[in-house]
Amino acid sequence: MSYYQRHIFFCLNQRINGEASCGDHAAKDGFDHCKQRIAEAGANGPGKVRVNKAGCLDRCAGGPVAVVYPEGTWYTFVDKTDIDEIVDRHLLKGEVVERLVLPPDVGR
Repeated sequence: MSYYQRHIFFCLNQRINGEASCGDHAAKDGFDHCKQRIAEAGANGPGKVRVNKAGCLDRCAGGPVAVVYPEGTWYTFVDKTDIDEIVDRHLLKGEVVERLVLPPDVGR
């Protein structure tokens, strides 16, 4: 068994050269909201869920993005409602939120 049951990484990269980046799309707000929701649910820590910041995950065209492991499920999100759905369904119950899955052909 891994140290965490699930681990979600949020790309918080902010490019300064004008190229698209997750930081242009309130990615930090999504990260903060997810971290708060997991803490409120008492679901953070060993054997549970870890919410982490990440640098560029190289899927900028779909930004903002987050990836959940061990499943390797990539998500895009728009607002706190999307984050709530990822928390409630995937992080807490293990159910992939299909409507928010980032298509596999979306890259940089």
